[in-house]
Amino acid sequence: MSTAILTGQPVPGSSIEGDLRSLGFDVRTASDAAETETLLAQVPGDQRVAVVDAGFVGHLHALRLGLTDPRFPLAAIPGAVTAQPAGRQALTRAMARENSAGGGTALVVDSLADRIVTALDADDAGVHHPELGSLVAVVPADPQARNEARQSVAAVDDEAVRLKSAVKSRDGFFTTYCISPYSRYIARWCARRGLTPNQVTTASLITALIAASCAATGTRAGFVAAGLLLIFSFVLDCTDGQLARYSLQYSTLGAWLDATFDRAKEYAYYAGLALGAARGGDDVWALALGAMILQTCRHVVDFSFNEANHDATANTSPTAALSDKLDSVGWTVWVRRMIVLPIGERWAMIAVLTALTTPRITFYALLIGCAFAATYTTAGRVLRSLTRKAKRTDRAAQALADLTDSGPLAEGVARFLPGAARGTAPFSAAAGAVAVVLAAWAWGSSWYVVLLAGLYVLLSAEAVARPLKGALDWLVPPFFRAAEYCTVLVLAAKADVNGALPAAFGLVAAVAYHHYDTVYRIRGNAGASPAWLVRAIGGHEGRTLLVAVLAAVLTASQFKVALTALAVAVALVVLVESIRFWVSSGAPAVHDEGEPA
Repeated sequence: MSTAILTGQPVPGSSIEGDLRSLGFDVRTASDAAETETLLAQVPGDQRVAVVDAGFVGHLHALRLGLTDPRFPLAAIPGAVTAQPAGRQALTRAMARENSAGGGTALVVDSLADRIVTALDADDAGVHHPELGSLVAVVPADPQARNEARQSVAAVDDEAVRLKSAVKSRDGFFTTYCISPYSRYIARWCARRGLTPNQVTTASLITALIAASCAATGTRAGFVAAGLLLIFSFVLDCTDGQLARYSLQYSTLGAWLDATFDRAKEYAYYAGLALGAARGGDDVWALALGAMILQTCRHVVDFSFNEANHDATANTSPTAALSDKLDSVGWTVWVRRMIVLPIGERWAMIAVLTALTTPRITFYALLIGCAFAATYTTAGRVLRSLTRKAKRTDRAAQALADLTDSGPLAEGVARFLPGAARGTAPFSAAAGAVAVVLAAWAWGSSWYVVLLAGLYVLLSAEAVARPLKGALDWLVPPFFRAAEYCTVLVLAAKADVNGALPAAFGLVAAVAYHHYDTVYRIRGNAGASPAWLVRAIGGHEGRTLLVAVLAAVLTASQFKVALTALAVAVALVVLVESIRFWVSSGAPAVHDEGEPA
């Protein structure tokens, strides 16, 4: 139970007590600052507590945003401040200081809650101040101001603002105009019936898996049903986030589900399409795996670039300035969002093509579209990196090092190498990636590939021998991802045995899950995956070398079995550790508010 302390008796006609109770607060009233401090000390330390001015006038949703969001230890709006257990000590100190300064006298005009917030801000306590927009939250100084504030409250539809704010501000065109206009009402329907975002997320996953199963039938009716169910799954995917924002239901478990299920749904659907095509006599597993690799590498480019630059100093460039100017021209914003093929446009394209064409055509269109989008976004980011004079921080360098997923081989070799000159890391990574993939393409199951995989280990070590603070060092993780995934794809295709490519699909899916898991841990400021996990699954260079050795020493049939066993082993290890982390009480509540892909 949360507790709200009113600093005085509410004025006649005020709804503040009822509003606070409707938000789940037990309301207590203090006559002065001294009694407020006493009541604050009586609230158990493991509960949320709020200090609210008795004269507060505003919308209920303003109070909800300011006092109930579980993501922030301290939060405030005009006339109200709240603290979760992690912020209680800072709130108690500020309250004691203000009580001492005020001498414990009754506060008539000045707002004690606002003075506490001022003290917290002065201490740099990290108070969250939600943007209220048109919502009202004030503490009127006199009856006339109170009447004006009440009129302002009546003039704004609280529920309409709440529904609008449930939708992401930076979604793609398809999501914004074809899904969100009605999915927000589904979110409200769910909230009023007590459904949670996690339940909706799970329903979205189940729907996508059913869609994949329909695609796996290989029949036209199955393909049509799969397309329709995929769109419905995406509607639910939008709804779960809107429900979380509408009702402010954020959780650590929800963070894990939100961070991983989108990729699981999409890649399971690729597998379903490949199975359906195989039933019709068309083997498209290589295309399905290629689509998964391309999409994952696109995301790694996004993650690496953002981590390298989000806290960089002097982070400006002519290219970024041009982009900002284009943002002022409305239609260019939508065009640029659409051509990067975000999740809404991508899933809509996949669904329509599944229903109307064949899996092969669907994968061809997906590969062409994603390749163009990847070229467009990566080229723009390279230009920005080369033209800006940014200084990368130690945190950014550590994040990039974690994203490289370097194992014991690369780390061991790097200890014996001199510090690489700045700027060579991306070239070393690219050279190693090209060498091992081309070798696999040219020689297949050969000891020449093992030799080039060994060179890849050396070049990978050289790339990470120095902190990744160069202008283009954010390209190192995507080069490593492309090298490992493509090597597995090419060697499985060259094995030319039934089942090798599906086994490779499973292995890449398991490793990609590990890489996504690492990304969202970093985003939550929880650090990367534990070192023992990276060592246990070998790191990117260790897995690449192992697959090359297996291809060289085993027959094609044995290689297929080995890939399957490796996929199962990696999946079990990373899933058990990931689930342990994300359901633990210390895991961060990370929610994807701006990533449209």
